[in-house]
Amino acid sequence: MTKTDTVGPENVPPTPSHTVGPFYGYALPFPGGEDIAPQGHPDTVTVHGYVYDGEGRPLPDALLELWGPDPEGNLPTTDGSMRRDPASGGFLGRNGVEFTGFGRIQTDADGHWYARTLRPGARGRSAPYLSVCVFARGLLVHLFTRIYLPGDAAALSADPLLSRLEADRRDTLVAKDEGRGTYRFDIRLQGEGETVFLEFT
Repeated sequence: MTKTDTVGPENVPPTPSHTVGPFYGYALPFPGGEDIAPQGHPDTVTVHGYVYDGEGRPLPDALLELWGPDPEGNLPTTDGSMRRDPASGGFLGRNGVEFTGFGRIQTDADGHWYARTLRPGARGRSAPYLSVCVFARGLLVHLFTRIYLPGDAAALSADPLLSRLEADRRDTLVAKDEGRGTYRFDIRLQGEGETVFLEFT
């Protein structure tokens, strides 16, 4: 085989970003990925929901990454909170002290996910929100969206992103308050009630 036989796109094997997954279930999830808030913190909230495909079926193998500021709106700069077993090197979960603002959650067999994090504070003119990245079967490229928490109607209506959306589309980005610091946020990848997804350029 000559060098020219190997450089064309037809001779390059596909990588995970070029093929339909999921490939992330092996190494990306880690114990305690959903426990973002330090243990016992008074500003802890629970956000949960389901990930649905275009036909309304829950996805048992989706993966979500969440990022959020602390209650004062500051982006965390903590290096990390994961502990390793000194003997095996395996993950033991978070140490329960530092707040990194980051979590990685895999949906369960019913397509359900949850995360315990700190209530995000406002940053600039934006209403408080959590950033979300969605990995799921059939997606060649992951999707980005936001979870806004209800409560301050004035802040939500003035948010630069939400204010540009029609009411039914805006509602796909605002979680439902279930009381006691618990919010529901379902993600619909396609079809009726499709979640608003963002494109970064």
